[in-house]
Amino acid sequence: MDYIILDIEFNGRKFASDLPMEVIEIGAVRLNSSLQQTDEFSSLIKPVYYAKLNSFIRKKTGIPQDDIDVASGFTKVITDFIQWLNKSESFMLFTWGGEDLKRIVLDTRMHKLDDAYWMAADYFDLLKGYIRYKKVTNDVSVEAALLDLNIEAEGSAHRALDDARMTSEVFRKVFHELDLSQKQQYKDQFSNAKERRFIKTAIRSMIAQKKLQEWDKFLENYLAAKITLTDEKKLAELKEYYAAEIVRAQQPKTGN
Repeated sequence: MDYIILDIEFNGRKFASDLPMEVIEIGAVRLNSSLQQTDEFSSLIKPVYYAKLNSFIRKKTGIPQDDIDVASGFTKVITDFIQWLNKSESFMLFTWGGEDLKRIVLDTRMHKLDDAYWMAADYFDLLKGYIRYKKVTNDVSVEAALLDLNIEAEGSAHRALDDARMTSEVFRKVFHELDLSQKQQYKDQFSNAKERRFIKTAIRSMIAQKKLQEWDKFLENYLAAKITLTDEKKLAELKEYYAAEIVRAQQPKTGN
């Protein structure tokens, strides 16, 4: 089993345009079963909708516009990346959060490519694994994790390969504390994090007051005034999330 530490950078205007965000750089590090680095992958990608990097992304990443202008398109790069991944007999992807794989899936679909490879790939959210290990609730950056683990950061933050290298150092340090059975496969989500947090908070409140409600009542009394529920896929997802969170919230707390 190889461990592939993946990072991407993307470009666009998430809240100021209806045009999609686009992956502009992929970086990855391959570690073998002994956690030794055996290979790397790095490539810029020329975007379709925003030929020019927006000023925030250009400043954040330091990627030169001239390099983007001559980069290959997504179809070529993602084909090369899949070929690189397939050099491993078996592998698991590791990302810091869930956004990286999501962006690859969305860009794959945007370019009308088959997403089956990515939907079937096992991945592990190292951010969640790190949070579980540290027993904290707030998200942390890779840079903060490096500092906390007394690992000297090397390279440029917000460049995909350098970020993948730094993330691999965190991975090595906490590897034996990770429960790799928590691996996942990508699943489309129709609700957002704010909506799911609202449900989680409401469940905690109901349990504290010993006033748990069935889904239909909860929908009427809590959600109707808070969340737009015209999307049937979102509604079904939130119902499933509600049931799972009630089970989780009622589980007895175990001591350290």
